Amino acid sequence: MSEPRAVAFGVLKGGFGKTTTSLNTARELARRNGRALVVDLDDNGHMTLNLGFDAAYRGEAWADSDETINHAGEVLLDGQNPEQYIVNVVDGLDLFPAHVDYESVQNALKDATMGTTRLAKNLVEPLLGETYDHIVIDCPANRGKLNDNAMYATNNIIIPLRPENGYESGLTNTLQRLVKEAREYFDLNILAIVPTDLQERVDHQTRDRALLEEMTKREHVAQHVPNFAYLSEDDWAAIDAGEYDGSLPGIRHRRSIDAAHSAGLPLRDYDPDCDQLAHYAELAEIVERGEVAR
Repeated sequence: MSEPRAVAFGVLKGGFGKTTTSLNTARELARRNGRALVVDLDDNGHMTLNLGFDAAYRGEAWADSDETINHAGEVLLDGQNPEQYIVNVVDGLDLFPAHVDYESVQNALKDATMGTTRLAKNLVEPLLGETYDHIVIDCPANRGKLNDNAMYATNNIIIPLRPENGYESGLTNTLQRLVKEAREYFDLNILAIVPTDLQERVDHQTRDRALLEEMTKREHVAQHVPNFAYLSEDDWAAIDAGEYDGSLPGIRHRRSIDAAHSAGLPLRDYDPDCDQLAHYAELAEIVERGEVAR
């Protein structure tokens, strides 16, 4: 059994597969360890809504009357017990849902005493190692107190990237404006940098190749690339010589991943035979271990 660990999934750009990657990694952690919690801290609430918890997102699931409750504010600002607002997704995997009015919570955190520490104090520390061995946080794609809380509460980050225009700025901004700035105040470990939704060849000048070269040829980035996405200098030479016989790197685009998203389920519970589940399992191993191991 690994030591309890929390991790934030974050990148300062939307549409990079952050929610899908965090949900499926949390699902694999639950499968491997019996139980896991995923926290939807993203202000758009995509995970919460896609999983079908619309009433919880609106704050209507917790009241006996027509009154709505901002459960995020109740926990982060007022220190209420987070377990009363946790819902079950599938066997072993629970969710602390997003709230439609995260903006008011974020604004209040700016003025709150120790406003960056509230998620750690009121949710992660009471539950991590007691109720859950692993907590996964799906972060907003913008700077702010919610992101600061996630970084401080977990001390660990996984950065997903997608081969589309802007991935360079998404990676650079996240490393410079999120990771580097956070490290001025507390420890923040990069557990993994993950290429997602790849679907093109890597033996031609495609966006997939450009992303993988950026990740595997930059030394301070390459050490954080999971084995399922890593390409060595010898691998690149073999690819260019037409002699590479390894599997295509990265989390590959699969219709079942999109279909699981539409069905409101983690991939494992929609298509347990999908070949990409092994990659999410490796991400779970990285969380358990606390680093990529070659």
